[in-house]
Amino acid sequence: MTYQRPRPAPGQRPVHPLVAKIGTTRAFTRLAPRLLPLCDLAAHRLTRGRWLPSRHVLPTVLLTTTGRRTARLHTVPVCAYALPDGSWLVAATNFGKEHQPAWALNLLHQPHATMTSSNRSRQFTAERLAPEDIRAHRHHILAMLPTYDAYAARAGTRDVPVFRLRPAAPAAPAAPAAPSR
Repeated sequence: MTYQRPRPAPGQRPVHPLVAKIGTTRAFTRLAPRLLPLCDLAAHRLTRGRWLPSRHVLPTVLLTTTGRRTARLHTVPVCAYALPDGSWLVAATNFGKEHQPAWALNLLHQPHATMTSSNRSRQFTAERLAPEDIRAHRHHILAMLPTYDAYAARAGTRDVPVFRLRPAAPAAPAAPAAPSR
């Protein structure tokens, strides 16, 4: 059986194999969780949403969740895969660390989130995928994050949740006001 590189989603560039190699090194997994989100968020703010550096290497979006303890909004860059039906896949690998990323715990507590991609924000509802669904979407997960297997193995006994973000139903229009007399 020969290795086949996963296909990216339409409109997304394939991830270079060198990125997968570098992404699994100990140095990268120690430095990247501290530096990459800060660089992405700073560049995104400075360019008023026009540039997200990680997007040049991996399919990256900004995900805003509601803090489970503070109820404050938290925005983080995450790797995401666009599915044909308008939903997205995101994997909570946390660079292979032994604890879940805060955004994943926030989604488990409050599944409503905002995702910003290409300077466009939309509302989504998160659904944690069951193991059989993760296996069915494995080729999509590897296309978005080729280091997924290495991070899952490094996470030890922690399972790595994968979420499907479905577009939230638009809010119902407000009922017309009763005529005043």
